[in-house]
Amino acid sequence: MRLRRLNRWQAEDLHGELADLYVESSDLRPNEGYRSGSREEFLHRLSGDIRRPGFAMVIAESTALVGCAVGFPVRSDDLWWLGFDGALPRSVEQLTESDNVFAIDKILVAPHEHDDDIDRRLQQRLLTDHQASLGATLVDQADHPSLASLRSWGRRDIGEVWKPAGPTMFRAPDRSALHPGAHDRTGEGRRPGPGGGTHTSVPRG
Repeated sequence: MRLRRLNRWQAEDLHGELADLYVESSDLRPNEGYRSGSREEFLHRLSGDIRRPGFAMVIAESTALVGCAVGFPVRSDDLWWLGFDGALPRSVEQLTESDNVFAIDKILVAPHEHDDDIDRRLQQRLLTDHQASLGATLVDQADHPSLASLRSWGRRDIGEVWKPAGPTMFRAPDRSALHPGAHDRTGEGRRPGPGGGTHTSVPRG
């Protein structure tokens, strides 16, 4: 198993295999709202992700593609925190203003390869490559397997995020601290679907 970072053009060249991986991983966890939809819808969203400033993708492969993670930097003028329920923690707000937050937008792993270590390695590689002080992701509250995995890695919940596209609520997990060595708990989660979600932050270190 090896991890490899792709640029925009390489990701576009691999779009067919990524769509196959999406279909496989969706079958694994059918309740994950953000993965719902057709292969065509996934490809449409992927095209939008690839055009996003700071787009980053890491894939896991052995004899074939078995996993991928997609992310991007969260800028101070970004809409990533839009729909956050209540006041954003001041420490998170400051890190966002200083461009030190990186969002993990998608993690896909083939069912026959699915284990926490591949998920964790993909996520950690993205954060390490971008040297972000804080990693953030949104998780559907109904996606108990993903929430359990994130919590087992020390991610913390920083609150709930509601999105206007649907009824799903997401949670945001955070890894042990906003800064390496700190233990200021906030929250845990993944990415929002049509209506809401939880937000997770993952400090680098």
